[in-house]
Amino acid sequence: MNPTAPNHSASGQVTFLGAGPGDPGLLTLRAVEALASADVLIADPQVLDVVRVHARAQVDTPLQASADEASIPADIPTLRDTANLVMAAARAGKRVVRAVTGDPGLDGNVAEEMLACASEGIVFEVVPGIAAAVGVPAYAGVPLRDAEGTDVRFVDARTADDRCWAELGTSDATAVVSTTLDAVAAAAGELVSAGRKPDTPMTVTVAGTTTRQRTWTATLGSVAQVLKAAKVLPSPDGGQPVIAVVGDRSAAAQRDRLSWFESKPLFGWRVLVPRTKEQAASLSDQLVSYGAVPHEVPTIAVEPPRTPQQMERAVKGLVTGRYEWIAFTSVNAVKAVREKFEEYGLDARAFAGIKVAAVGEQTAKALVAFGVKPDLVPSGEQSAAGLLEDWPPYDPVFDPIDRVFLPRADIATETLVAGLIELGWEVDDVTAYRTVRASPPPAETREAIKGGGFDAVLFTSSSTVRNLVGIAGKPHNVTVIACIGPATAKTAEEHGLRVDVMSPEPSVHKLAEALADFGAARRDAALEAGDPVTRPSERRPGSRRRARS
Repeated sequence: MNPTAPNHSASGQVTFLGAGPGDPGLLTLRAVEALASADVLIADPQVLDVVRVHARAQVDTPLQASADEASIPADIPTLRDTANLVMAAARAGKRVVRAVTGDPGLDGNVAEEMLACASEGIVFEVVPGIAAAVGVPAYAGVPLRDAEGTDVRFVDARTADDRCWAELGTSDATAVVSTTLDAVAAAAGELVSAGRKPDTPMTVTVAGTTTRQRTWTATLGSVAQVLKAAKVLPSPDGGQPVIAVVGDRSAAAQRDRLSWFESKPLFGWRVLVPRTKEQAASLSDQLVSYGAVPHEVPTIAVEPPRTPQQMERAVKGLVTGRYEWIAFTSVNAVKAVREKFEEYGLDARAFAGIKVAAVGEQTAKALVAFGVKPDLVPSGEQSAAGLLEDWPPYDPVFDPIDRVFLPRADIATETLVAGLIELGWEVDDVTAYRTVRASPPPAETREAIKGGGFDAVLFTSSSTVRNLVGIAGKPHNVTVIACIGPATAKTAEEHGLRVDVMSPEPSVHKLAEALADFGAARRDAALEAGDPVTRPSERRPGSRRRARS
């Protein structure tokens, strides 16, 4: 029997999957598909968190521990006995995904596991990933080839022998060297000894494609001094992997113009978002696009109203034709009505003949997910005021019913109610849910908030200010405070906070944009002054200037 021929018996199948060098966005579509159908997930600790989010909730992960890649010595296998785990799961008829850092063929030491599958006739496939030696230079702004098409050589310094160094030393090819931080100077010395000139340009990148990425530009002869001057070495983290690019044509001298990733306006900033994960989803995505690391901390919890009768009467009135309009001012209001519908065995068809309004895009998306397409979404400002600007006045000729159902929070303002009444409508202002202060976040998060571990915090309302301070304490003086509007800023100042950024419009996305503008201006000022670009949390207390954007 051919050892590579598939055995379509009771055996399972194995997917050897490259998870890329660290950025979760570098997973391929095929990788996501394979993860979604996996019964068993066996992953390198460095990429476990990257791949696990795409797997089913019930997927079996025999090795649960994830780890920061910087804490794992490069010369020690990240997982022991993985081949046995893979084979045992496959023999049991499971669909196994074996996820490795980078690419299975270039970075992952999985050849023996593949051969084990082949020897037993277990079906397997290989899903390529972005190799670290390719992805990291791209994120560092270091193209490996120029218009003249120079050769590129890849070398692992840990296994390279004298012959390998000799060939690289006499070649003018761009060398991409996989090594560790404390061994990069030794690798540079090998190349110089083999014939490369000491003034050959060189870049060194650590934690590539992640928001911890740092890149230094040097030469073969100066790299040790550059890392020492940057206070990178000596360091207990010297064993973390790096990718070094060496060559006259590797564009190292142009990195100041090509460094697209590390020059993002909020690169590496830890930004506190005092909202639930559901509320913060699109906002967090926007912050990630600016290079930030968002951290969601709910400051409120949603509970049913103390007396549900009012809500029950309103829902029954909606079904029996009491209302011309229903207006949703939050995702939570949509959720409250949907839950009440499900309690009564109703669905989106109950909205037939009723006009539906949504205060903004996120609320509209929640309605669409419910099966309801809003008739009215503000064309301008996404707020109660914006909704009123587009809301039609009551017309007894065209509107057979003059009543609006407004399911809201118990602490909602009266702006929308007053505006609708002024337009001639009768309003049933119904408490659909209560907002209460959330439980305190974990001790580690509270310490980071009070100790300056966050670079910025986004306050989207006065209540988020009061609640965050109440459950976690006041943010440290070095933390950049960004507020969605004057009322929120006033509340922040009343709590002893110094406001740095003000959104030009009452929109969470405009607030994030304003913070990004602040970060970009801060970065430009540092570069113009010849200072290193640092995050706010890296600066000493009292050194921060007050600014608004």
